[in-house]
Amino acid sequence: MSTPATTSKSAPQRPLSPFMIGPYYKPQMTSMLSITHRITGLGLSLGAILLVVWLSCLAAGPDCYALIAPHLAAWYGKLVIFAFTWSLLYHFCNGIRHLMWDLGKGLDMPTAEKTGYAVIFASLGLTAGVFVLTLV
Repeated sequence: MSTPATTSKSAPQRPLSPFMIGPYYKPQMTSMLSITHRITGLGLSLGAILLVVWLSCLAAGPDCYALIAPHLAAWYGKLVIFAFTWSLLYHFCNGIRHLMWDLGKGLDMPTAEKTGYAVIFASLGLTAGVFVLTLV
């Protein structure tokens, strides 16, 4: 008894994965926020290493801290601090959204899209608030 070939010419050609963003898959708010959540989680892990370096230099004394202080004050240091702060606040806001989903709330698409925009605006607003408060 022979089995039919799995690659018959009559089988439609379909993408292999729904995550093939481009001509086969239209990006959605929920998928883009999920990808961003994962990227910010990775960024927070790398930022935690920088935070440990900063705290270690601070604890080691003024000579060690003097080595990293110019980098913190430079434009690229401020950019890293801004990105780390936004990543932390985005991850926090989106984590609350995921907790609500775990409770079965906000799972319908219109609400998921509204809460997605809320996460974006809240994380940007909170980040701006942190920087306004630290500059005063």
